[in-house]
Amino acid sequence: MSEIGKTVLVTGAAAGIGAGIAERFSEAGYSVAAFDIDGAGATRMAERLRAHAPAIAIQGDVAVEENAREAVTKTVRDLGSLDVLVNNAGIEVSGSVSDLTPTAWDRQIAVNLRGAYLMSKYAVEQMRGRGGAIIHISSVHAFVSWQGIAAYDATKAGLLGLTRAMALDHGPEKIRVNAICPGYIDTPLMERWLASVPDREETMRQVLSYHPLGRIGTPRDIGEAALFLASDAASFVSGAFLVVDGAMSVAGH
Repeated sequence: MSEIGKTVLVTGAAAGIGAGIAERFSEAGYSVAAFDIDGAGATRMAERLRAHAPAIAIQGDVAVEENAREAVTKTVRDLGSLDVLVNNAGIEVSGSVSDLTPTAWDRQIAVNLRGAYLMSKYAVEQMRGRGGAIIHISSVHAFVSWQGIAAYDATKAGLLGLTRAMALDHGPEKIRVNAICPGYIDTPLMERWLASVPDREETMRQVLSYHPLGRIGTPRDIGEAALFLASDAASFVSGAFLVVDGAMSVAGH
């Protein structure tokens, strides 16, 4: 699948799922704008991607309106167009509703939900008249909740509501909007979590037991799903939620 001449903007592209998405689109011939709050990481990613296709790095915070607007503007100015937006940037703030401070709650909402809204707002302006695809990276936490991450669960469920609303509002403009719901993915965030538990090996055995496929996912798995949703093969897919979790959620976990 080659998409030479098309451009994708990926938020949170410096590492983890975002890196896997950016790399897979680059391999397929897309020009890539790698947007991340970690400017040095975004720069390293863009340098790697240029082995396959044009790429630029953008530093900024998706929750800051001017940063979001400028990311879209720079993508179009430097790469010529914006055909696909992948709203991947996200954080996880721990705590129940009673434990969370209003400041922590607001930051979780700002990055995971406000950021997707802001990026989409300015991307839609560029896609009007020519069409495009917007993909939100949600989570299986939109459907199943675990203790101690109330704000995170709320944002991931909110992204599904945003997906439905945008698919309705912008379908007449030939803009397709879908969401991917990953399960356990092998990322630096997961590594930090495993490093914090008393027994890493036992925890990993338990995690693997949740997955009928016998493994956790990789960032490339999510990249493949995103590339499909962006492609002409998914030209009649909009308002959909693609669960990529190795059947974990249907197994009851």
